[in-house]
Amino acid sequence: MTGLSLHDLFRELRYHKWTLYLFGRSDSPTLFAATFEWLTCTDVLIIRSEESATAYRTPRFPGTDVFRPTVVSWQYGADPVWTMRAVLTISPPGSADAPFQVLRPAPGSGVPADIGRPVTIRPTGLVQDPAPKRARRQ
Repeated sequence: MTGLSLHDLFRELRYHKWTLYLFGRSDSPTLFAATFEWLTCTDVLIIRSEESATAYRTPRFPGTDVFRPTVVSWQYGADPVWTMRAVLTISPPGSADAPFQVLRPAPGSGVPADIGRPVTIRPTGLVQDPAPKRARRQ
């Protein structure tokens, strides 16, 4: 994945306090997803393979399935590294340059219905980075 491993992607998402989801068998997931919830919307990242990922921002309405949105205000699709970079750099909701369009999601951008619900959910705000801390130079 152009220099970044899946481990690096997880670390970046943990740092930013995203919630991580695995769909399919836990020992061999069908796809990986992550969400970041704002007050009015949710940013979603879906990684299907080392070559394919999508991301979007969808409004938060009661009963909305963020993995199968009917409306998005921003969307992007490319390889996982570029898609993650894109979703992590969109402006927060309410800021002057935040996306606010009403768009129909691109076909196939969400999680297919036949995949079902995630088997593993990890809220990363409670998870500490397992990487050892570097000692400070004095």
